[in-house]
Amino acid sequence: MSAVSASPPAVSRSRRLALGVIATGMLMIILDGSIVTVAMPAIQDDLGFSPAGLSWVVNAYLIAFGSLLLLAGRLGDLIGRKRMFLAGTAVFTAASLLAAAATSPAVLIAARFLQGVGSAMASAVSLGILVTLFTEPKERAKAIAVFSFTGAAGASIGQVLGGVLTDALNWHWIFLINLPIGVAALAIAVPVLPADRGIGLRAGADVIGALFVTAGLMLGIYTVVKVEDHGWTAAPTLGFGALSLLLLTAFVVRQATARTPLMPLRILRSRSVAGANLIQMLMVAALFSFQILVALYLQKVQGYGAARTGLAMLPAAAVIGVVSLSVSARLNARFGERNVLLAGLVLLMGTLGLLTRVPVHADYLTDLLPVMLLAAGFGLALPALTTLGMSGAKADDAGLASGLFNTTQQIGMSLGVAVLSTLAASRSDRLLAAGESRAEALTGGYHLAFAVGAGLLVAAFAVAFTVLSQGKRQPHPAPSDADPAATHVTAA
Repeated sequence: MSAVSASPPAVSRSRRLALGVIATGMLMIILDGSIVTVAMPAIQDDLGFSPAGLSWVVNAYLIAFGSLLLLAGRLGDLIGRKRMFLAGTAVFTAASLLAAAATSPAVLIAARFLQGVGSAMASAVSLGILVTLFTEPKERAKAIAVFSFTGAAGASIGQVLGGVLTDALNWHWIFLINLPIGVAALAIAVPVLPADRGIGLRAGADVIGALFVTAGLMLGIYTVVKVEDHGWTAAPTLGFGALSLLLLTAFVVRQATARTPLMPLRILRSRSVAGANLIQMLMVAALFSFQILVALYLQKVQGYGAARTGLAMLPAAAVIGVVSLSVSARLNARFGERNVLLAGLVLLMGTLGLLTRVPVHADYLTDLLPVMLLAAGFGLALPALTTLGMSGAKADDAGLASGLFNTTQQIGMSLGVAVLSTLAASRSDRLLAAGESRAEALTGGYHLAFAVGAGLLVAAFAVAFTVLSQGKRQPHPAPSDADPAATHVTAA
C-alpha cells in the first residue's frame, strides 16, 4: 500500500465527492427496491402477469442480489473495489433500461435478475471503499451515518416516487429514473474513487468455494421466498432448505481447509463482526414489518393511496435522517457503538410495541405519528451496527466484510418477508373464518406480525448486550482540512 500526497482541500473535496457517489449508488439501489412495490398492480395489468408470476418481479431481484453479495465483496478485494463498483453500477443501469423497455413478463423478470446482479456488485464493495477512504474514527463515523441514512431515504422516497410516477406517467418510469442517476454516478466515480488494483486472484480465487456459497445462498433465498406458496413443512421447503444448508456447510468446511479461501474464516473471530451480523439479521427481519406491513396496513385497512402512504411514512425517514446525520456520530464517539445500538433497539421495540395496538380506525396524529417518530431508533442503531460490522476488517478484507454485512441484511430481509407475511396472512385467514370483517382480520394479522417483530428485536438486544464487548472509545480529534496528517489517499 502506498500513500499519495495531495493538497488538503483537494483531498477533502475528493473524499466528499467519493462519499457522495457511494451514497448515491446505495440510494439508487434501495430506491429501486421500494419503488417497484407500489407499481406492482400496474405492471400486472399491463404485462399480463399471473398472481404467482408477479411475485417474481421482486423474487428474481432478491435471489440474485442476496446470493452474490459475498462473492462480489471478495472479488472486489481481489480485483479492485473500484472496478467492481463501476461494473456493478453499469450493469444495474443497463438492466434498468431493459426493465423499462420490457413488453413481456419474461423480459422484465430477466431484467430484474440482472438488476440484482448489478446491485450486488456495487453495494458489496461500497462499505469497503468507505472504510478504507475514511480511516480517522470521527470522519468514518460521519461517513457511515451518511451512508446509513441513504437506506432509509431511498426506501421512503421510493414509496412516494413510485406512486407519483405510476399515477402521473406509467410504471416504465420507475425504472427509467435510474438512468440519469446511474450515468451521473459513473461519471463522477471514475475520477474520484480511489484506485486500487486489489490483492490478486491468487490470494483467494477459490472457485469451488464460490460455487458452494453462491448456489447455497441462491437456493436458500429461493426456498424462503417460496415459503408462502408451499408452507414451512412442505416437501419442497424442507428439501431445498436441507440442500441449501448442505451447500453452505460444505462452503464453511472448504474455507477452513482451502489454501486460498474465498472467505477467510478469521473475519468471524471478531466478536464485534460476528455479533453485528447476527444482530443485523434479526433487526432487519423485524423491521420488515415496519417498512412493508405498515404500508399494507395504511392501504388495505385505512384506504390510503400509494402516494399518500409514502407521505404518511415520510416523518420516519425525516427523524432517521436527523438522528443519523446530526446525532449518531457524536453519540458513538461519546458513549460507544454498543451503548448507542442498545438505545436504538429500545426505541425500535417501542415502535413495534405501539403497532401491536394500532386500531382498525386509526387517527394519524395520535395512533401513527408517534410510531413514525420512534423510528428514530433506526438512525441510532444502523450507523453503530455498521461500524461494529466493519470493525474487524483488515484493508485486504474490507470488501469481504462489506459483502458479508450486506448478505446478512438480505438474509434478514428474506426471512422477514417469509416469516412475518406468512404469520400475518394465516392469522387474518383464521379471523375471517371466525366472522371478523376484512379490515379487522387484516389488522389482527398485522398485530401478530408486529408482535413477532418486537420479539426479534428483544433477541437482537440480548445478543448485543451479551456478545458485544463494552469497549471504551478513544476519542480522536477530527483532522482539519489543513492538517498535513490527513492529506493522503491510500491506494493499492
